Amino acid sequence: MQPKSRFKKPVAYYGWIGVFFLVLFALCGALYYSTLKIDYVWRWYRIPRYFIYEENVETKAFIDGEVERISRQDNTTSILVKGPTNQEVYTVEHGGLRVAEGDLIYPGDVLASYSRRRPGILIQGLWLTLKVSLIAIVFGVLIGLFGGIARISHNPAFKWLAITYIELIRGSPLLVQIFIWYFVLGTLINTLLARNNLYQISPLWFGVAALACFAGAYVAEIVRAGIQSIHRGQTEAARSLGMTYAQCMIHVILPQATRRILPPLAGQFISLIKDSSLLGIIAIRELTKATREVVTTSLQPFELWFICAILYLMLTFALSMFVQYLERRAVVT
Repeated sequence: MQPKSRFKKPVAYYGWIGVFFLVLFALCGALYYSTLKIDYVWRWYRIPRYFIYEENVETKAFIDGEVERISRQDNTTSILVKGPTNQEVYTVEHGGLRVAEGDLIYPGDVLASYSRRRPGILIQGLWLTLKVSLIAIVFGVLIGLFGGIARISHNPAFKWLAITYIELIRGSPLLVQIFIWYFVLGTLINTLLARNNLYQISPLWFGVAALACFAGAYVAEIVRAGIQSIHRGQTEAARSLGMTYAQCMIHVILPQATRRILPPLAGQFISLIKDSSLLGIIAIRELTKATREVVTTSLQPFELWFICAILYLMLTFALSMFVQYLERRAVVT
């Protein structure tokens, strides 16, 4: 009896794995060789400051006078500055105190200073990209769900409205739609709000609306295809049991269709995260715009664009894994 081999795959399989890593290393080596030819200096040690940086916080006096009293409490220190006509109390954190009782103070003098860690511009851009994408995904799913159901409705008004919306959105570039939402609809809406002394809407929400409407059109077609893929006998059986159309759709058709539409929905949501990079054109500092600003000031395009690509990959990969988890749960249930 021959002993079992520890390697279950054929030898050729591991050989092709070696070819994969060989090609990968060759590409990396070619990139590095190219940077040497253009006299580019890699500065990876500068990258961490764009994720977390130390901010120096200073507490300055607003009046001239004398430090009357310094009292320390649990985590803070109170500085009483008494002027000729008035007095002010400044509350600062322990440490970094630059004055003592009896010192003369003038406006602009630093009373205390301390450093604290703050999220860098790349973290801020990453968070804004995640925030915008999640909100757009939620609204895109809602729009797509109702749009997909209306697309197959027997009501001509609902059906034709859904078809018009889907064809208009899918037939025009996302960049143009963002311009329309921000420069046309945004100007009209904010002008009306300003005339009525109401708060104006931030550009962020016009960007979210553009992404949500864009994704909703594609989600509507995905939902429509998923519903129509369910055999008509399921609907007939549910209606024969006395269910209404809405009950049949909610309890019978949609649960089965959900299992089939999850993979294309994942692809659409991944595209939505990447499409959020277009919002930088309307002054929304998402990840791509934040990276572009850092590249302009630091002159480190290679390192920063690689980091930007890795951050996007982290977001899309996490979303892909989450959708795969939902697929497994749907198959089990």
